[in-house]
Amino acid sequence: MSTQMTDAALVGAARSGSDTAFAKIVDRHQQAVRSFLRRVCGHEADADDLAQETFLAAWTALRTLDEPDRIRSWLFGIAWRQAKGMARSMSRTRRRETDWQAERPEHDQPGTELNIAMQQALAQLPADQRAAIALCLAGDWSHGDAAKILEMPLGTVKSHVLRGRARLVEILGVRDDEH
Repeated sequence: MSTQMTDAALVGAARSGSDTAFAKIVDRHQQAVRSFLRRVCGHEADADDLAQETFLAAWTALRTLDEPDRIRSWLFGIAWRQAKGMARSMSRTRRRETDWQAERPEHDQPGTELNIAMQQALAQLPADQRAAIALCLAGDWSHGDAAKILEMPLGTVKSHVLRGRARLVEILGVRDDEH
């Protein structure tokens, strides 16, 4: 019978020099961080690069984490700062990728049109709104946790989610009066 270590215990072990403990932290949280970054960035390759940078930054700054049991929120905060810091570079990369994708033949995969439409709609939102939407609507984070991660006031996050959702409904042309 094996017991799973808590995040706080893993942080403690990693701070003591255990690469294995930090690898477990990465394994435990990397999918959620990548998913968040993919929603924020709109491009998988950029998001994957940012996720790697997030965990590298986390490793080097692990001693600054005040609340080891809240490492997940801390990681999302690092990811958000990484995304904001690389926005300009990612924009150029996305532009090149979009040009390349436009020249490729289309693939007939189920759900692709809806995914593309959602990515294009999200790309039209300001970065702060996109991040709030990615956390609160797609990632099921509370507004309060999202405010901490994004380092924004709670009211601002709520406003970003409300306005961002309304804008997505408008862009995608779906009816919102049924909710």
